[in-house]
Amino acid sequence: MVLRIAIIGRPNVGKSTLFNRLVGRKVAIVHDKPGVTRDRREAPAKLYNLRLSVIDTAGYEYSKEDSLEKRMWLQTERAIAEADATVFLFDARDGIQPYDEHLAGLVRHSGKPVILLANKCEGKLQEDSIHEAYKLGLGTPIPFSAEHGLGLADLYEALKPEADKLKETAQEAAETDENASAREAETDENTDKKRPIQLAIVGRPNVGKSTLVNALLNDERMLTGPEAGVTRDAIASEWTYEGRKINLVDTAGLRKRARIEDSLEKMAAASTKKAAYLAQVVVLVLDADAVLDKQDLTIAREVLEEGRALVIAVNKWDIANRKEALQKLNDKLQTSLTQAEGIPTVTISALKKENLDKLMRAVLKVYDRWNLRIPTAPLNQWFADMIDKYPPPLGKNKRRIKLRYITQAKTRPPSFYIFSSNPEGLPDAYLRYLTNHLREDFDLRGIPLRITVRKTGNPYAGAKEKKESPIRNKKASR
Repeated sequence: MVLRIAIIGRPNVGKSTLFNRLVGRKVAIVHDKPGVTRDRREAPAKLYNLRLSVIDTAGYEYSKEDSLEKRMWLQTERAIAEADATVFLFDARDGIQPYDEHLAGLVRHSGKPVILLANKCEGKLQEDSIHEAYKLGLGTPIPFSAEHGLGLADLYEALKPEADKLKETAQEAAETDENASAREAETDENTDKKRPIQLAIVGRPNVGKSTLVNALLNDERMLTGPEAGVTRDAIASEWTYEGRKINLVDTAGLRKRARIEDSLEKMAAASTKKAAYLAQVVVLVLDADAVLDKQDLTIAREVLEEGRALVIAVNKWDIANRKEALQKLNDKLQTSLTQAEGIPTVTISALKKENLDKLMRAVLKVYDRWNLRIPTAPLNQWFADMIDKYPPPLGKNKRRIKLRYITQAKTRPPSFYIFSSNPEGLPDAYLRYLTNHLREDFDLRGIPLRITVRKTGNPYAGAKEKKESPIRNKKASR
């Protein structure tokens, strides 16, 4: 069984550092600035023989108003409610602060088991803070250092009883429910065995990326608000759409590099780009009032250069000047993104959940194109027809370039090799001719295609040497 734990505490006590330590890699952004984490992030982890699902949460800051801090706390409350146990961190260097005491009261009322960690205990100077922590009423504090991995054995001993209780509860439920195994078998049969589609949502700040993710999930999973730049880290959510497993990733907004001065924003931008480069399909969200501005075009080009499939979602369509926005979008696509002609474009309203099915159908269609493999026989028949229709031009030596055959080297994205006697002499215009017809004839619109011209080897090279080699071997044996 997997024990689900929520890591909570006030800002800058080391929650994300502990999260990364348990997960085993640097997933969450860690920075000296307080309040870096805003959304709750969940990932599988393992502590010795314990299987865990760890939830990183935002630092608690008390706020009565309908502010960003209040919305962050609501996300933390959901994490506590969904967890089997809570790990409460406080900074042993700073001692117990008023926020710690207030948060401890809220945690006690949740009724969930709590493990109290005195973080940043690298030396003996924090002993007074450890003793002071008893007044929180959360049990015996465990000296700990998330940065250096000290106290992991003690954390294991504290979590082990909770894991055992969870296992016992699951066994009792299974014994009580006679139809449990039958339902599990049925679920396994209906489960899509394909690997999940990696889908990243990217765009400039405040275009509605998190609102779109929440609308797709039909859940307030991501923190949203009128403030620009609410999302700071790439947050993944597992989701199933019409039987297809999807790993849906919300990302931080990308601004122009020249405007990024803060080190935290640089880390957020790096996290977004990493998520986009690891994705298979990228949805570029645009604001209908500012369609395909320079920064949008930069993001789109980088996605295509990485070989990812791209879908454009024009958001806030319910309040847009539609005729003007469509005209501007079509002009920009025809003049500025010619390297992937036919990119799917869908107008949506994430806030009102309009056209979301249309968006997902476009995502699944472009994903299938991105994975398409064309059989060699029809591919070479098409190749021969293209050469007959428009033969290659003359090379530098005034002799016509011979294109022998074509083969698909790989998918994701579709990549092709053309073998020629003189690959250096083939002009780019002829390659564009082949690429455009390949895209049109095999329905590969909207995805990047890669065509490489390679030199064919001489089939008679080395034939003389092979013919003489038995004689030389005979002489050598004498």
